[in-house]
Amino acid sequence: MTISKRIKQLDSNIFHRNDTRKRLYGLASSSKESFPLIDLSLGSTDLLPPEIILKAIRNALNQQESSAYCLHSATRLFRESVTTWAERRLGVNVDPDDEVLLLIGSQEGTAHLPLAVMDRGDTGLILDPSYPSHQGGLVLADAHIERLLLKEDQGWQPRFETLSDSQLDQLKIIIFGFPHNPTAQVGDQSWLDNAMRSGVKHQIVIAHDNPYLDLSLQGDSPSLLRCDGWREWGIEFFSFSKAWCLGGFRLAFAIGAKEIISSLRMVKSIVDFNQSLALQKGAIQALTCSNDWLSHIQGVYRERRDRTTAALRNLGWNVPIPSMAMYLWMPLPNWARDKGLGDELFVADLLESTGVALTPGSGFGMGGANWLRLALVRPVDELEEAVSRIGPWWHANS
Repeated sequence: MTISKRIKQLDSNIFHRNDTRKRLYGLASSSKESFPLIDLSLGSTDLLPPEIILKAIRNALNQQESSAYCLHSATRLFRESVTTWAERRLGVNVDPDDEVLLLIGSQEGTAHLPLAVMDRGDTGLILDPSYPSHQGGLVLADAHIERLLLKEDQGWQPRFETLSDSQLDQLKIIIFGFPHNPTAQVGDQSWLDNAMRSGVKHQIVIAHDNPYLDLSLQGDSPSLLRCDGWREWGIEFFSFSKAWCLGGFRLAFAIGAKEIISSLRMVKSIVDFNQSLALQKGAIQALTCSNDWLSHIQGVYRERRDRTTAALRNLGWNVPIPSMAMYLWMPLPNWARDKGLGDELFVADLLESTGVALTPGSGFGMGGANWLRLALVRPVDELEEAVSRIGPWWHANS
């Protein structure tokens, strides 16, 4: 069978191998005495959404319109709720008709955007490391990909100012996101300001992926909508998956320049309809909720972060304390480097020996090589159990 060249270019091998290892470990553990799997490799939370959101969805499920196809015009109530939220949360006025678009997850939006604004051979810039859909969308659009390397000694800051005018003139789009996955840094508003100024000056679409907006544990998260020029060259993606624990419901939205939103909407009209109106009712409820839930979930993740990092540091693992929730971004320990273990081999041996699954940093780009991502998506007792399993394996190898 002939497979398209663009599919062959999608760099998903590490994630595929990681998933295969977890599946095989699960099969083996059911047939022999071994630890049950503790999967800390995916950013899929164990926490339930607020009951008020689930109630709104349940109450709408039996309505006939909830089972019907949902075209763009039927998302009007949702889009109006987004404009109210944007004014309250970010202090910006947004047009619900021309500047808001419902999405099936922010990943869908970032992956489809290059098809909407790029031609074959155009150049897009992503960060390295970065979330895989940022690269994947460019590959599917037959784009040329440039990377801006993030460095630990620079606080994982994207140094857009290091790009020359000639480099910027070659770009059609810049795709990035803070708070940042995988480095777990909240980031700074000035970083987005720098990118947006370059976008306006050089006519580059600036796409900011912001699903972790409400999961900052240190300061306020930045937003592209606070930057001058977003109405001409910007688009920002928001999600209900993380702070509202609705990942499986696939609810998100974009706010951006009229022409960009219109183009992305045209791509979506070919690919999909919108989510059920019942799910939209839940999303509307989330947008109108008080801050009590967000304070609660930030507290949950803060405790998980603090207790897990303390336990890992007691092992001798110099784990940085992240400024955003959900992840630890951990350097490969020196003893592993001395043994020639890369991040993927380290993760494989850790899983086989302890039943604890992490994600190798190189899965997010070579800028993540020799780093590991741990998702804080289990209760504190399970996270501490994971560290207690790692202890004997760590001391036997270090």
